[in-house]
This record gives sequence, C-alpha cells and structure tokens, in this order.
Amino acid sequence: MKESSEPASRREADDDMLSEFDPASVRTEYELLHLMRRLIARYRFSRFMIARLPLAEQQRFSERLVLSNWPAELVRQYDASGAFQASLLVERLRQTKLPVVGGAELLDVARKDGEAMSVRHLQAHPDMTRHFSLLLHTTYGEPFVVMLSGTREEPVGTECAMLYLTLVQLFECLERTFDTGSAVREKLSSREIECLRWAAAGKSSDEIAIILGISAYTVSSYFKSATRKLDAVNRMQAIARAMRMKLI
Repeated sequence: MKESSEPASRREADDDMLSEFDPASVRTEYELLHLMRRLIARYRFSRFMIARLPLAEQQRFSERLVLSNWPAELVRQYDASGAFQASLLVERLRQTKLPVVGGAELLDVARKDGEAMSVRHLQAHPDMTRHFSLLLHTTYGEPFVVMLSGTREEPVGTECAMLYLTLVQLFECLERTFDTGSAVREKLSSREIECLRWAAAGKSSDEIAIILGISAYTVSSYFKSATRKLDAVNRMQAIARAMRMKLI
C-alpha cells in the first residue's frame, strides 16, 4: 500500500476517534450502533455490516447478519440469491488477515479457474460501490466479516492502520454484547423464548396460545416479562433484540 499524504489534522481526528470512548463502557448494541455510525461518518463511508462468516451449511444471509445499516431490500436480495456465502469477498477473506478492498465485484459469486465469468446477480447499490473488509475472530475463534461500504477511495497508510485498529476495538465491544445476550438467555424462561420465537414467525397471541396450549392472557404475561428482561419498550423491540442477541 502506498504511503498516505493525509494532513496532521486527519491523524489527530483518528486519534480522537479512539480516545472518545472507553471500550469497557460499551455494553449494548445501541451504543455500538451509535459508534459505528460515527465511524463511517468520520471515514466517509455510508454503510457498514458485521456478519458471521458463512459456513458450509446453507443459511440465509439475514440469519448471519449481526449489525448493519444495509438497505432492507438489499438484505432480502442476498437472502433470495444465496450469493453472499459464495462471494469473492468471503473467498478472499478466508485467505488473508489483511483488509480486503475492492468494488462491486467483491460481492459477485466467486468463480473457479477455467469457469466462465459468473453473471452478476445483483446490481451495486449506488452508495456501496467500494468496500473495505476485514475478517475478525472472537476470543473463542468464531470468524466474522466486517465491511464498510461507500463511494470513497481506498484507505491507505496511517488512515488504513487507524481504521483497522478502531474496527478491532469496536468488534471487541460487540463481543461483549454477546456475553450480555448469554446472560439474558439464562434469565428468560423457555416459555418466554417460545413466545418470542413464534411471534417472530408472525403468529398472533391467540395463535401462540393455541400452539402452546395455554391462554392468551398467559401468552401476554410471558411477553410482558420477556420485554422487561430484554429492556425493551414493546413486543416488537423485544423480538428485534432477541433476534440480534441470537436468542431466537
């Protein structure tokens, strides 16, 4: 990578990004989401995505997605196409510890030598024409894809190094929220988890009552207690938080 010609003011701004928060103080996904938005604004990206690295088994893209501000329609397209787990991006990340950068081709289906060029299934989103990606691992070795997308040029030199370091620190904060999710799972009862799971599948309280063989009033009670334990304001937010924490 070529040396950066960025001014001292930019390097000072990068230092401020690291010093403005204490990683030990970030406990919730909401706080991390706020930091990720500040990060992409600081580095002139427009989108971010953190997802579990696709494994051999078939799994929808949205099920591996942990945190992002990707357009909902784009997530649905990748769910339908299955292109992400077979993408050039995933293949390259598995082969290096360095950042992977590139354009729309990174999200194309990877092709083997001798095969015809794959047809691009999805058109590049207008504000996601360039990508900066890392493969990061949790303390227990689980691999995650971290991607920043936008229309800016490739980060180089000191800017690239500072961006890498900041993403590693933010990922450590994210891993801490996984521990919080495990603690919440221990607090939620099996019935509360069942109610949340069926509600996430689109079932009403009356339908859940029939499925579980309990009264609608009891279902409502389970939702109220689960909402409180998840520190949510309503049922929909409780379902969303439970899904992000991989509780359902």
